[in-house]
Amino acid sequence: MFHVVLYEPEIPPNTGNVMRLCANSGCQLHLVHPLGFELDDRRMRRAGLDYHEWAVVQEHANLPAFLESVEHTRLFPVSTRGKVQHTAIEYRAGDAFLFGPETRGLPQEILDSYGNERILRVPMQANSRSLNLSNTVAVVVYEAWRQMGFAGSAP
Repeated sequence: MFHVVLYEPEIPPNTGNVMRLCANSGCQLHLVHPLGFELDDRRMRRAGLDYHEWAVVQEHANLPAFLESVEHTRLFPVSTRGKVQHTAIEYRAGDAFLFGPETRGLPQEILDSYGNERILRVPMQANSRSLNLSNTVAVVVYEAWRQMGFAGSAP
């Protein structure tokens, strides 16, 4: 359905929440290295990442490796520096959403490689810093999935 891309995620519980979201919404999760944690079974269980059995998860050495693996996909970086509200886009199956690390967001050079019309922002109150990563992913994924009529969901 959609691709969720976590660029250099740092906090295991956030990644676990996103993994669970992807398993339940039919999205494929992509983790772009380096990760701020190990993905071994013991650590995954402790961080609540037990949905790895049901989620489709791919790891990539870097962002170019991810881009090469899904070459005909529209990519939408999501950032507090974005200008386009996430609800203003007409999404298509196969679109990808790129989220940055929790403590610093996506690097400016990545944002600069996309036009302002592709960088999404989830609305917040004025003077707010940011939403939690897993909450932001959920907001964006569910809007895109809503536009697709929640294809594949249980009745």
